[in-house]
Amino acid sequence: MAKKKIEINMKSWGIYTHWDRSSRELPKIKKFTHTIPSVVDIEFGYILHIKGAKGKQIEFVMKHPPFTDEQGNIRPDFEGSQFINSNDWQFFLGDTIWLPVENKCGVWEIITYLDGREIARKSFNIVMPE
Repeated sequence: MAKKKIEINMKSWGIYTHWDRSSRELPKIKKFTHTIPSVVDIEFGYILHIKGAKGKQIEFVMKHPPFTDEQGNIRPDFEGSQFINSNDWQFFLGDTIWLPVENKCGVWEIITYLDGREIARKSFNIVMPE
């Protein structure tokens, strides 16, 4: 029997409504864009729609410009994973801007992997608002 093909689609990317991480509801797209103003609490990233991968796990990395934590140490890139619990699954991967906003400026790259293979990548340029 042939192995079922996994379908992956990036539904949206850019600026989103506030995301409540404890809710099952995904944020709504406000603006498709690769340029994000560095404003406190602005939500940016992308939504992936994956079909036929129930039981698998995605891995992701968010590469960001160097900035420091409260102790003055340079923060590493963000990495994580998420279990796919449905054969028709949607996932928001993104971040929000926090104080100080100046050190968040630059290119942020968000990459997602499934079975060690890159399945999605977007770059966002975080800029100071005019």
